[in-house]
Amino acid sequence: MAHWGGRVSLAVYFWQCLERSAVSIESFWSVVVHFLSEGLTGAAWWQALLLGLLFTHLTIVSVTLYLHRHSAHRALDLHPALAHAFRAWLWLTTGMKTKDWTAIHRKHHAKCEQQGDPHSPVVFGIKKVFWQGAELYRAEAQNPDTLVRYGHGTPDDWIERRLYSRWPQVGIVLMLFIYLALFGALGLALWAMQMVWIPFWAAGVVNGIGHYWGYRNFESPDASTNVSPWGIVIGGEELHNNHHTYPTSAKFSVKPYEFDLGWAYIRAFSVFGLARARKTPPKPAFGAVRPVADADTLEALIAHRYEVMAAYAQQMRATVAAELAGLQAGRADASALRAVRRWLHRDDAQVPPQLQAQVQQVREQHPRLAQMHAMREELRALWSHSARSREQLAQDLHVWCQRAEASGIAALQEFSQRVRALRSVSALPAAA
Repeated sequence: MAHWGGRVSLAVYFWQCLERSAVSIESFWSVVVHFLSEGLTGAAWWQALLLGLLFTHLTIVSVTLYLHRHSAHRALDLHPALAHAFRAWLWLTTGMKTKDWTAIHRKHHAKCEQQGDPHSPVVFGIKKVFWQGAELYRAEAQNPDTLVRYGHGTPDDWIERRLYSRWPQVGIVLMLFIYLALFGALGLALWAMQMVWIPFWAAGVVNGIGHYWGYRNFESPDASTNVSPWGIVIGGEELHNNHHTYPTSAKFSVKPYEFDLGWAYIRAFSVFGLARARKTPPKPAFGAVRPVADADTLEALIAHRYEVMAAYAQQMRATVAAELAGLQAGRADASALRAVRRWLHRDDAQVPPQLQAQVQQVREQHPRLAQMHAMREELRALWSHSARSREQLAQDLHVWCQRAEASGIAALQEFSQRVRALRSVSALPAAA
């Protein structure tokens, strides 16, 4: 009996152990399920989403301030601690290397809209750049000539060589664990959102839409556009035409109605000595109308040529509107003028090939428009003819103003007087 009693006691002992193990396993899975559901923060889904959007916004700020304005264009000085914070955050959230991004972007400006541009819709087509912009970036990052030629002046310290550039994928994996730890299973979705944020907004919207659709303040020699006058979602990168016009400016907004969130951050950081803008867009100044356009007028004209030509485009639009009103008042056929009116103030290179013949025909039918177009090209030649001396170009400008004021065209007369009142001023200080 003692023998059987011992066996019974042993069986009871094992049964109790199994019960305790089942309880332990159940408790373990309960902890796992709770962790996947709540994470360490226990945040509600909308709280987690807000924090995820904050993280993506920090990535946007890091790209526009550190990679773009500071590293690629040297338009902005950053305190070393702030620059490194941006660099570390980009390693965590994108895996991008400073040298790769800087070199590719500099090459984009050097070969914009030509063969060799790493991500131009003019070269590759809008669909490819918008949907596969990240792939174009990664392909160009494998080009050693691009990195050597355009990647100079980028970080080459110990942590860059041993961690950021050597193990770029480690950062984004670490970020995955951070998201999972903070928010549980929901963190996986937020991490995925983080991973597609820059490929969509930077590679797709800025590099694609920013060279395809939008408005232009200036006739820069490329297809860049301002996607929106309010640069908030992409930190000011929406103002892409402004940037291509003044690439070394730390400030992207130029019109009173435009807003550059990146510039707002720069101003805030500058209060604490963490940032300093090297240059901002030049602002033309005007004084009394000079009796004669001279060498100083020429200097001011060349310094502010983009603003000057934007003002000329406004005068051309006003003249087109007046011509159209005249046709309508006389009940004449205005369909041809109306069909191409949006292109008559644009540079010839920007007019679609299928419309160039129509534009030329309309100019021939409207002598005032033809003369304004011809004189615009003559004005542009003043900073294109490098073979002529400063004195010769000043004389050319003087003759141009005389012809404009004798043309009988009110828009040309008004513009000529504005040119003679133009004064040359340097770019405003960073604090302005």
